[in-house]
Amino acid sequence: MTSRRATVVGSGPNGLAAAVTLARAGLEVTVRERAAGIGGGTATHELTLPGFRHDVCSAVHPMAAASEFFTRFGLSTRVELLTPEVSYAHPLTPGRSALASRSLDRTVEQLGVDGPAWRRLLGPLVEHADEVAAIGGGPLLPPHHLATLARLGVRMLHQGGPAWNLGFREDAAPALLTGVLGHAIGRLPSLAPAASGLVLAALAHAGGWPLVRGGSAGIAGALAADLLAHGGRIVTDSEVRTLDEVDADVVMLDVTPRALLALAGDRLPGGYARTLRRFRYGDGVAKVDLALDGPVPWADPELAGVVTLHLGGTRADLARSEAEVAAGRHPDRPYALVTQPSVLDATRAPEGHHVLWAYTHVPHGSTLDRGEAIIATLERFAPGVRDRILAVSSRSAAEVERHDVNDVGGDIAAGAISLRQLVARPRLSPTPWRTPLPGVWLCSASTAPGPGVHGQGGWLAARAALRELGIPEPALGPR
Repeated sequence: MTSRRATVVGSGPNGLAAAVTLARAGLEVTVRERAAGIGGGTATHELTLPGFRHDVCSAVHPMAAASEFFTRFGLSTRVELLTPEVSYAHPLTPGRSALASRSLDRTVEQLGVDGPAWRRLLGPLVEHADEVAAIGGGPLLPPHHLATLARLGVRMLHQGGPAWNLGFREDAAPALLTGVLGHAIGRLPSLAPAASGLVLAALAHAGGWPLVRGGSAGIAGALAADLLAHGGRIVTDSEVRTLDEVDADVVMLDVTPRALLALAGDRLPGGYARTLRRFRYGDGVAKVDLALDGPVPWADPELAGVVTLHLGGTRADLARSEAEVAAGRHPDRPYALVTQPSVLDATRAPEGHHVLWAYTHVPHGSTLDRGEAIIATLERFAPGVRDRILAVSSRSAAEVERHDVNDVGGDIAAGAISLRQLVARPRLSPTPWRTPLPGVWLCSASTAPGPGVHGQGGWLAARAALRELGIPEPALGPR
């Protein structure tokens, strides 16, 4: 058993994934977290009223269900993943919606004349969903999945360019897909949102889009429990202000490049420091959580049991809204990503009551409270929802950053989703987590493979550190 020590700064899913991997390899691991609680983007709190449990950031977890790290870790045996029959829905007008079921066949049937185009677009990716997940969860383009990479690339060019409507004849299927592309904050159409959105859309028909019974905090709790079981420690309310405070053989930083620059001071070589300074952060989100005295009164009753919805109208409407945000404005009719977890998970609210989680995109660093704009969007598709609101918790992009400093300017992706920053995150390298400082590694969502609750960044960084130390990679499964 080695006596080497490791310090992990930050307890988001990547930091905890790194900590678990290192602790199972025999290192003495300490996690230091600046906040009072662990989890970062995987936290669940009573934000509105007692008994109403709201996910603070991430709520639905297709990447957690598909990631290699969480598969090896056995996440589905440690938390209860609830996977809805309908992965997501998109109301176009009050009373008319498009639904993406877990069943590709059912979705194709529901889309009518555009069903065959939907199958041509997503069917080959669904057939190779494991390889699609591997491409989305790795640092570089994997040579052993070249055929699937080519399939994804052709479709990315189609949905990321001006010909994105080619093949569609009606408005439902394009709108349904655009809602998923909108998860990556940026202009539409463009290549990077198309790439990430197509991966999510394929997973919707493969493993589905699950949530965690009791809240996303269960993911952080499962990781923390495993860490403690293998001798690790977690210290909260423990901000690290400089790397000089940390004395360890391995230092894992679940922080942004901006934070690494501050922690390292003048210790970084000039070229690497310039690379970190060039790293771009994207536009942000403003978020609202609602406590409701009953279910959302959707104009389309088919939406009553759907967990994830994308609001904002047609494909053209959503493209217009995202262009407004990219231009530094707050759109009058914004895109809104909505989840209503309590329709599937009764533990989220008192009996007969519900919680609703929603965010909209805003310019980087916006201080504007968009709670009313989100509620107005909800009211457009669910007349009367305003009358069911018992309490509201609303955060501007600036307040989102205050909760989690990795969300720079409200950017929950911890770095702009651009084609360059999908490949070089934060730099182009087989080991992009390595820094020039001996034993110091960057493992946040600002590194490959990017944002999402998948643990891949932390796990891959920890594996690279163990290889450098000559320590065998440990097994991760529950015992």
